[in-house]
Amino acid sequence: MVRFPEKPPLFRYQHVLRSRYGETDQMGYVYYGRYPEFFEVARTEMLRSAGLTYSSLEREGFMLPVISMEIDYKQPLFYDEEMQIEVKLFDAPVIRLHTYYEIHTTRSEESYVNGRVSLCFVNAETRKPVKAPATLLNMLNES
Repeated sequence: MVRFPEKPPLFRYQHVLRSRYGETDQMGYVYYGRYPEFFEVARTEMLRSAGLTYSSLEREGFMLPVISMEIDYKQPLFYDEEMQIEVKLFDAPVIRLHTYYEIHTTRSEESYVNGRVSLCFVNAETRKPVKAPATLLNMLNES
């Protein structure tokens, strides 16, 4: 089960998506394998909202591969349903970036999906772990 830290988030961002027909299965539910993609979209837009893009990180010589992921599926989402994906950061990254997700809709107060994705900053050339870039740490300090 995904456990969220018991403290206020350091940073939070909400992104709105609508499920598309091609993302649903024969039951009319959003296919379970799509949620990591939804998390990635929300995480990318979270960074962009703060003036930082994945492409700028790559130009600085950083890569950010996923090293672990947990997802709890609580309720199904359906075709053409608008979802609010909230991304939360509870700690400033050092070498790893731990991101937490809650997906909601207007249908229910309860979350539909909860998730945690951990990523690791690596040097693009050596592929060895490195400290988080100053640009990201500055972004978090300014929020």
